[in-house]
Amino acid sequence: MADADTSVGCPECDGRLRKRGTEIVCEECGLVSAEDAIDRGPEWRSFDDDDTDPRRTGAPLTRSRHDRGLSTEIGYGSGSSSRYSSRLTGRKRRQIARLRREHNRARISSKAERNQVYGFAEIRRITALLSLPDSAREQSCALFESAQSEDLLQGRSLEGFAAAVIYATCRTRSIARTIDEIAAVARADADELTVAYDALNRELGLPTGPIDPTQYLPRYASKLELGQAVERRAREHLDALLEAGLIGGRNPSGVAAACLYKAASERDEWPSLTQTAAAEVADVAAVTIRSTVTNLRDL
Repeated sequence: MADADTSVGCPECDGRLRKRGTEIVCEECGLVSAEDAIDRGPEWRSFDDDDTDPRRTGAPLTRSRHDRGLSTEIGYGSGSSSRYSSRLTGRKRRQIARLRREHNRARISSKAERNQVYGFAEIRRITALLSLPDSAREQSCALFESAQSEDLLQGRSLEGFAAAVIYATCRTRSIARTIDEIAAVARADADELTVAYDALNRELGLPTGPIDPTQYLPRYASKLELGQAVERRAREHLDALLEAGLIGGRNPSGVAAACLYKAASERDEWPSLTQTAAAEVADVAAVTIRSTVTNLRDL
């Protein structure tokens, strides 16, 4: 049913009509002039507990699982079925344990799938620690699978490629994450990440580009405990550098930290910031901060 036109007055008192939930109600007399009681959301149902759980589908398909999340699992008698697990004899429990073990083995039929299971688990762990969105996690797993199909993993560590695909996803989606930030939570060092990322970029031709320095400003301002006024002023400095064409070839993380340092030093009532602190939060040298500040002063 199409939505009623709320611009038309009430047929009884010519009052104003307003949509409330599924009904079109007059604000003056309360007349319900139209209604749409159809629930257009998903109608799910689960057979585990028909009374309280309305779902009837499982988890959605996901690229972060080697089987897209379609394979089943043999449970351990938890939840509503626990009252039946106590009735099983010792022989039956041992049989179910053997079935569960063989079922888990059958889920991984090749070494490639085993590598995917390990790599996807590492990607899920890193993206959770970095607070990346689910879409970035799904894209990273798809990129890992593409690299595996191109035989790029041979002779390289799975941990390095798991970290590299996350960094490549951040570059393609303009998410402000540096190599050192990803290496700090990954099971691979920065060298392994760089080698794997170079192979990805060279063989797959990723559409990577420089990250916008403004993406770093909110996170760095929060870490340095700077206010919104300082962040807004630093954004103005970044815009000036962009218009002058002075950002090309520079580390965007260092440029953002330098703009925050320059903005914080302009007014006495704003929190003070040293070049060392700005350089540490951006993981750059202090000379990078000074050179950018010099360009801002020249402007």
